[in-house]
Amino acid sequence: MSKEPEVNARTVLWYLVFVGFAVNYMVRINSNITIVTMVRSSSAKKVQLNQDLDTSSAMSPPQNKPRMYACYVEKNESDLATGGMENTRAAANAQSEPNWVSPEKWLLRTLQLDTKEDGFEWNEYQQGLVLGAFFWLHWLTQVPGGVLARKYGTKLVFGVANAIGCWLCFLMPLAAYLDYRILIFLRVLQGVICGVSWPAMHHMAGQWIPPNERSKFVTAYLGSSIGVALFFPLFGYIISWTSWEYVFHFCGIFGTVWYLAWLYFVYDSPAEHPRIHPKEREYIENSLGITEKSKEQAREEKTPWMKLILSKPMWMTVLAQWAGIWGLFTVMTQAPSYFNYIHGWNVKMTGILSGIPHLCRMLFAYFFSIIGDYLLRHNLMSRTNVRKMGGVFCCLVNGLFVVALAYSGCNSTSAIVFLTLATMVHGAVSTGPLANIIDISPKYAGILLGISGMISVVPGFVSPILVGILTLGNQTVKQWEYVFLISAGMLIVGGILYTMFADATLQPWNTEGNEREMVTLKLDVEQALLEKEREAVELAQDAITAEVTDDGDCKEYPIDSVLKK
Repeated sequence: MSKEPEVNARTVLWYLVFVGFAVNYMVRINSNITIVTMVRSSSAKKVQLNQDLDTSSAMSPPQNKPRMYACYVEKNESDLATGGMENTRAAANAQSEPNWVSPEKWLLRTLQLDTKEDGFEWNEYQQGLVLGAFFWLHWLTQVPGGVLARKYGTKLVFGVANAIGCWLCFLMPLAAYLDYRILIFLRVLQGVICGVSWPAMHHMAGQWIPPNERSKFVTAYLGSSIGVALFFPLFGYIISWTSWEYVFHFCGIFGTVWYLAWLYFVYDSPAEHPRIHPKEREYIENSLGITEKSKEQAREEKTPWMKLILSKPMWMTVLAQWAGIWGLFTVMTQAPSYFNYIHGWNVKMTGILSGIPHLCRMLFAYFFSIIGDYLLRHNLMSRTNVRKMGGVFCCLVNGLFVVALAYSGCNSTSAIVFLTLATMVHGAVSTGPLANIIDISPKYAGILLGISGMISVVPGFVSPILVGILTLGNQTVKQWEYVFLISAGMLIVGGILYTMFADATLQPWNTEGNEREMVTLKLDVEQALLEKEREAVELAQDAITAEVTDDGDCKEYPIDSVLKK
């Protein structure tokens, strides 16, 4: 017997999945921070001019006006700027002038084309289109992602999707210079390709992870949060040191390095892994009830689509996911713009303060999952109640913090505290709705997450467009209050319904194939017994015929004595 490795295969898988989701979200959010410096600052100057006109027409000192304007404007008027933090967008952009000439800009200069030195003339609505384009068709490949993973394996589907998404980043700076609509097209293409990632990974979780380890493993999905937490500030520094184009170059390079590691270390099942210890493989397969017969049958089984679509437990997870993603994506995609326009923070400070909440989200998810798995291992709480507990935090408690954020006004300390808390508690989703999907059907978990993702991804592109409409030419505290209150409403309603009706028990249609297998086995046994009886009768007949005396007389034997012979 070979010596057990110090790090088992499931641990290696967790880390590669963790970084993989960081890469996946890196592709989603890189435009959120770069757009702060990509866009010309004239829009902010226009807001400043309008506010000055409103102030003069009111015939009253600025400090006596209601706090309806961007907070950094109020601070300028009342001379409250402190700590060297820039309080105008122009100052923020001035601090982030590119120090390096990007390959794209060099090419444009060589071809004597416009290099947009002052930034792109995109209004808030167009910026919303750029930010939301990733999610326009992201839903289209959610269900196919689960189906493809069942057929071709998660290693191929998840790995290739992430890699192509990163490689498209190399084209984005040039696309932005040529026409923002080309950039939108590339963002849409990224979204379509990366749409297969999440459901594909749920299929792998069903093949690798024992039931009582699922909460902890699903925290690897929140590598997405660490990706946001690390990449937001990193991108801010890259922009300040070089230029925004290098953010996209970094994404392409980093994604390629991850993909090479993924190809070497990850396999679709324990049986395919060449370096897994036999004891670990045996433990995983026994805990999941995996046999060679079940593997062969799983490949031949038809998906019970109608029963999946009509499953109430599945729809409860969809509802909770919808609410959580609306809140998360609103905060994730809009935080850089919110802090820049409302609180006047420069690109480096915006990156840091936009990333902190997602770091807290990952830490909260990890420790919450430990508590959830502990409760399950020691039978202290039912699986359904553990999942509901996760739903309470990731939706209900989250919604209450978003309400507090909405009313934080120009208090920047309160804004970052409540934004951090709201994002942090969403980490309970790994113990709640996300793990719930695997609980109700490990066999079809990838397809279920695909259905859930197809629907719950809608907030990803609706929310940025809604924010763009609400704040178009009107970047005020009041407008952002509306943005956050809408998100809070989604979270609270979704959390209440999930807590009331969620169910984490294994659904009957998940084991229909196993039941068919048992019926087939029973029929095979009965058929074998009948064959045995027929052979016994034939043997008895032969034996009776053979018992003939020399004088031609037959001896009679009882049939049971013949059978004994």
